[in-house]
Amino acid sequence: MNEFWTACLAELQKFVKHTPSIYSTWFAVLTPVAWDPENSSLTLEAPAVKVPTIRAQFLKTIESMATIANQNRPVTITLVPAQHQPVRAPEPVAPAASPGDQQRREETGLLPGLTFENYVNGNANQLAVAAAEHVAATAGSQYNPLYIYGGVGLGKTHLMQAIGHRYLDLHPRARVRCVSAQEFINEYTTAVRESSTKGHTSLQRFDERYSNLDLLLIDDVQSLSGAKGSQGQFFRAFEALVPHNKQLVITSDTYTRGLKDIEPRLISRLSQGLSVAIEPPEFEMRTAILLNKAKAMGVDLPDEVAAFIAKRLKSNVRELEGALQQVVAYQQFQPAAHREITIDVAKRVLRDQFTVVNNLITIENIQKTVADYYKIKVADMHSKRRPANIAHPRQIAMYLTKELTQHSLPEIGENFGGRDHTTVMHAVRKISQERLSNAELNHELHVLEQMIRG
Repeated sequence: MNEFWTACLAELQKFVKHTPSIYSTWFAVLTPVAWDPENSSLTLEAPAVKVPTIRAQFLKTIESMATIANQNRPVTITLVPAQHQPVRAPEPVAPAASPGDQQRREETGLLPGLTFENYVNGNANQLAVAAAEHVAATAGSQYNPLYIYGGVGLGKTHLMQAIGHRYLDLHPRARVRCVSAQEFINEYTTAVRESSTKGHTSLQRFDERYSNLDLLLIDDVQSLSGAKGSQGQFFRAFEALVPHNKQLVITSDTYTRGLKDIEPRLISRLSQGLSVAIEPPEFEMRTAILLNKAKAMGVDLPDEVAAFIAKRLKSNVRELEGALQQVVAYQQFQPAAHREITIDVAKRVLRDQFTVVNNLITIENIQKTVADYYKIKVADMHSKRRPANIAHPRQIAMYLTKELTQHSLPEIGENFGGRDHTTVMHAVRKISQERLSNAELNHELHVLEQMIRG
């Protein structure tokens, strides 16, 4: 137990190496009580006065670092107060947000409820969550900018906003602004228009609004595509913040090199920090998201119903939440005696959604989606040509067909120009191995899976 905890502390120390005070104040005071390696369950003891703050602000970080120490097997941590401690004056803990504080947060663009405490953590977003928590606690000192990317509805905005909320918990007087890239463009356009009639004061105010911040959060940066004036202004804001250890957090639907019609100098700046991907949630995480959302809604959702929905809807978090809303809304109109949510109810309410998902996944649809993505012809999926720019997408299409449909290897080969089943098997194995070591390919496959599922 002590050996494992020593490894955990080493990871924690590396994680906050630029802010040793966090380590000495919140991590070094922890003592291991029990360690169950079979179930990866760790119980830690902390001074009673520190437990609320550690639990609220650092528990997920500790779990993430313990997972790394456990060779990436997820660790569950239970935190308990130490016994028989001398009575001391309690240490200050961040108070619950007052109405005035809540209003100020909303004025910065932060929405209530989008916090780390309400964010479901799993293998698909573990690194992103750990990086986000680190940035919130040590803004500006490392991982600047933090670039979070992933497909639609996977929780990028929630995670970005959680950074803002945690940062304001730790720094109540900090200057924070959270906007979408489209809002940034609209503000800049308005400032340019007003400056033509009211002088340059509007542009100057816009410039100062973004250059004097401690933390800037920009959502959906890909929306800056083609907006040259706004890109130039965003570059100015970047140069005013990041070199002076002011934190910038960005979300996007693609990795930095995948951004289209963005100035090279801006892409270079965005690439200089840490880029982390959020992938579509795995089955266990999808189930946890449904149960967590139901709990927040005050709805009793049986585990088996959550699992039933999670097995069939695999695209993104937004799709899951929408399905749950449909089921709950349907049940609210039923007589009180029949409001229990069952698998039969979920089947009935979501039958059209399940049917659409199943009907969309055909070999033809997979071939067309992959061909369009890699800018080749659908006919190339059937041809005997083998240049790399055609052979690799074709292998990806075979792999996705095997993963997303019930077709046999011979059937897949027949639909790819009459190829032998061993050719399909080779393609499936090759892409399976490559996605484990190639983060860019892994992201592309997740994007394609989302596009195919609709």
